[in-house]
Amino acid sequence: MGLKDSSGHPFISSARGSSERASVGSLRQRPNARVLIVGGGINGVGTFRDLALQGVDVALVERGDYCQGASGASSHMIHGGIRYLENGEFRLVRESVVERNRLLRIAPHYVKPLQTTIPIFSTFSGVLAAPLRFLTHKQHGKPKERGAFLIKLGLSLYDSFSRDGGNVPRHQFRGRKRALAELPMLHPGIKYAATYFDASVHNPERLTLDVLQDGEKAGGKTGAGTAAAAKAGKTARASNYLALASIKSHGAGSSTVELRDELTGKVFDFTADVIINTTGAWVDLTNQAMGAATSFMGGTKGSHIVLDHPGLLAACNGREIFFEHTDGRIVLIYPMGDRVLVGTTDVDADMSQDAVCTDAEIDYFFDLIGHVFPDITVSRGQIVYTFSGVRPLPRHDATQPGFVSRDYRIERRAPEAGGSGAVVLSLVGGKWTTFRALAEHLSNDVLAELAMERKVSTAKLAIGGGAGFPDSEAGIQKWIKAHMNADRDADRVAGLLTRYGTRAGEVIGHLDGGPDSLLRSTRELSVRELEYMAANEQIGHLVDVLIRRTSLAFRGLVTGELLNEIAEILAAPLGWDAADQAAEIHHAQEVLKRYHGVEVHSLVS
Repeated sequence: MGLKDSSGHPFISSARGSSERASVGSLRQRPNARVLIVGGGINGVGTFRDLALQGVDVALVERGDYCQGASGASSHMIHGGIRYLENGEFRLVRESVVERNRLLRIAPHYVKPLQTTIPIFSTFSGVLAAPLRFLTHKQHGKPKERGAFLIKLGLSLYDSFSRDGGNVPRHQFRGRKRALAELPMLHPGIKYAATYFDASVHNPERLTLDVLQDGEKAGGKTGAGTAAAAKAGKTARASNYLALASIKSHGAGSSTVELRDELTGKVFDFTADVIINTTGAWVDLTNQAMGAATSFMGGTKGSHIVLDHPGLLAACNGREIFFEHTDGRIVLIYPMGDRVLVGTTDVDADMSQDAVCTDAEIDYFFDLIGHVFPDITVSRGQIVYTFSGVRPLPRHDATQPGFVSRDYRIERRAPEAGGSGAVVLSLVGGKWTTFRALAEHLSNDVLAELAMERKVSTAKLAIGGGAGFPDSEAGIQKWIKAHMNADRDADRVAGLLTRYGTRAGEVIGHLDGGPDSLLRSTRELSVRELEYMAANEQIGHLVDVLIRRTSLAFRGLVTGELLNEIAEILAAPLGWDAADQAAEIHHAQEVLKRYHGVEVHSLVS
């Protein structure tokens, strides 16, 4: 398969000593589990948590960093997928809105309500074409924007699905005059504006990490899992930067694979009874490494840009602007803090090429911004970050990308004749919003294979720092005030609460355990917080801190001084010598430039 990360990108490896990470050591020292999950995106990690809660002896490996692939390159939306109604995917939409409502309750630290407005330019456009699209899943003739009649019909149906345990307001329609009063920068040619609520996840990488740590915590309980596993130690173990390299052998009801540490190059064998392939668009390549030829996948690439544009930020007025462009593709513009996210494209992915945002896609984004906000000018100099990912969609042959199902299925490969080899379950499809329900489905299939019963439901179980998270702004301010001290002001505490949820209490306990100081290059991190991350969050590369443990890269806040300072602080806890530090700085520069359009000049050569 070659050395590629979970996004399919070739690794830009740094030099690294031979010291073994604790996460790898826990797997190498006991090289077996009932279940091995391959792939550390949100669906793999969600399944890991669910199985750990059932007491299953489970291990997870991810060849890159957690949430590095499609899970980290999403539109940051937790939504029901209103446009999937046109594809007839009513089951998926119903499940999605139920799970959206649920995540608002069990992960309130990261999942927030998002008011969404659709600008509408006609009344009946698309009415005749819609039935053909619904029946054939293809576009017939030149694409036409959906008019008010179709959008009203879709939102009414969407509302009906949203009633199950949710408190999301029903949609509203506004005429041109009222719409422009609320959003004066919208195109003056609109006839209506429809507004409804979905949700967004501003920290998908940290939510994934919370889910993972929940699983590790569940698997660390005394007596969990089988007697043999409990005696041996933790029954839920996970490691990033650990790849499934090849299949080694098949035994009676189990298979042995070779795992490779991507940071040191060391390999070892690992045996499991059930293997779950949740590697997204790379499911077929992972199956190939396990000796099976499959053709399940046909991913599409989606790109996004992040803008530092106060005018566009103000024009959105706190809302997502969600609409259909003239080419029939769905696009979105919405604020994330003091930045604006614009996306997304939907084109068939060339798996032999890097998934990066192209100049043509940037031109497309600028065109669509002008379509909605004609008086706002955007330049490339206002782009602070770009990102792309390959959606884990099923093979779709002639079906146009926009009509490919966003639902999921689980493909089972039985053991060989005579019961030799592990059962292999391959996940085809899956989306962020439904990860909990999908994980429950996958776990139930695994429990059936292992002849075990479900012990715990995750439907109402708070995720990580969502437990006890304040349910009002007054409650948030009270929490912040309670954790301030002479050296930690309100902004610093608020930043910690945003990053960790209520787990920030544990982090603050660590910060208070010794002398600490904020970084010179940013007031958002301190020395002891970085040491906490190194000890508890499986940092493999410097760039992990910039992209997935914080949002510094996403917001365009990475500087050469920041690279040098973080590398210096991480050196001791991660065992980096001077050569390692220099290599990590270079690696971060290359990743940011190559995949995210960000050029950072280091202070050292």
